[in-house]
Amino acid sequence: MKKDQIKAGATLSYISLFLSTFVSLLYTPFMLYKMGQSEFGLYSLTVSVVGYLTILDFGFGHAIVRYTAKYRTLQDKEKEYNLNGMFIIIYTIIGIITAIAGTILYLNAENMFAAKMTSTELEKAKILILLLVFNLAVSFPLGIFSNIILAYEEFIFSKVINIIRILISPCIMIPLLILGYRAIGMVVVTTVLNLCILLINMWFGLAKLKVKIYFNIFDYSLFKEIVIFSFYGFLNIIVDRITWSADQLILGVVSGTVAVAVFSIAAQINSYYLSFSTALSGLFLPKLTAMFTKGATNEEFSDLFIKIGRIQYIIIAYILGGFLLVGRDFINIWAGPGYESTYSITCILMIPVTFPLIQNTGISILQAQNKQKFRSVLYLIIAVVNIAISIPLAKMYGGVGCAIGTAFAIICGTIIIMNIYYYKEIHLDIPRFWKEICSMTVPVAITFCSCFLISKLIDGNGVTSILINALIYTIVYIPMVWFIGMNKYERTLFTSPLKRILKK
Repeated sequence: MKKDQIKAGATLSYISLFLSTFVSLLYTPFMLYKMGQSEFGLYSLTVSVVGYLTILDFGFGHAIVRYTAKYRTLQDKEKEYNLNGMFIIIYTIIGIITAIAGTILYLNAENMFAAKMTSTELEKAKILILLLVFNLAVSFPLGIFSNIILAYEEFIFSKVINIIRILISPCIMIPLLILGYRAIGMVVVTTVLNLCILLINMWFGLAKLKVKIYFNIFDYSLFKEIVIFSFYGFLNIIVDRITWSADQLILGVVSGTVAVAVFSIAAQINSYYLSFSTALSGLFLPKLTAMFTKGATNEEFSDLFIKIGRIQYIIIAYILGGFLLVGRDFINIWAGPGYESTYSITCILMIPVTFPLIQNTGISILQAQNKQKFRSVLYLIIAVVNIAISIPLAKMYGGVGCAIGTAFAIICGTIIIMNIYYYKEIHLDIPRFWKEICSMTVPVAITFCSCFLISKLIDGNGVTSILINALIYTIVYIPMVWFIGMNKYERTLFTSPLKRILKK
């Protein structure tokens, strides 16, 4: 049953991602037109700044999934329900701290941005900060139910709710933008939808999964263990915020809202790219925790690590090649004038991040084995180096300079050092992993090179040209990877759902 949940969850994850991407592709140009570059930059900047308060999660989100999965494997309901009560208390306190920190941020908005914003922009920024802080403060205590649902491996419910959210959001926001409600209207809608999702998750956890919350015993020894585990997750959250949000903050200080808007489009495209990898690896923490609890071997962990990495590579190699082929023309049409450097920024971000994306399962293995310390400390050091490099590069080259700083951090930390650590300390079979990825790269490289040469023979750079090139790329990519790159298991994985549909 749970294996079916993982397969269905993976399928629904990619459906939701495709829907989200498709909706965004249609919706974003309209949003940019209605909001204007300056307003969109203001919106992106405030979201980025308030987003730093998400570090107050302190990494407890993954702890909920890991320890709930552990006690479910051990069938210890008493400890599981006391764990739920402990996290309710912890997250309520975190919600209060978030509200206080957000108020301080609101009161200091003028000191932070007065040099590069008009008085009108500052007033809007302060309203946006208040709304976003309220959203986040409420999300902390109510959000534990979404993690409990993941720990129970109820992926179908979780992904279906997300798909509904994706479809409803633009249906509400588009009329509001037409009526003139711009950044503030968008944040209000986002807050209301988020509250609805949180309440639905709470209902599902309490009514359907029969989750109970006990406040009988606050286990301080368990709390100490969870704090140690979560601390390294907390460092990961800080690093993620620095890696993917610091550039926008730096540009907001040294260049203004227009530069932030240009970089934000590149960051948005890159976030889609990241999601297509994490959609699959994020489903496996409960399974990996159960494997570790039952004493799985290094070979079993390596096999799963390689199996998931190969599947991720099939998907994201297709996306990367397609973007490199038609991305420049696509951005020129999609975002419009003023975003010419977005393609270069996006490529600088996407190419190096491809390598750690196909190894995302390694993060879940570290969490399952409670061995996050090295990765967390390493990434924090690299993130600090990233900022130190990005500030002078941003002054000289704007958004492109920020992207170069981030790319350097990714290459040093996630590609070189972490692969050595996975091999030497976690005993994952990294040489076999890269040997298999290299063999899969042959058909990918042949496909891209041939389609790149064909694209030079197609005149024009409009929508028709993009669609023709994308279609040719897809037609060549699928059979090349199917017959040369994929193994029997992967082909079965893709054909079995189709066979079931045809059989019905």
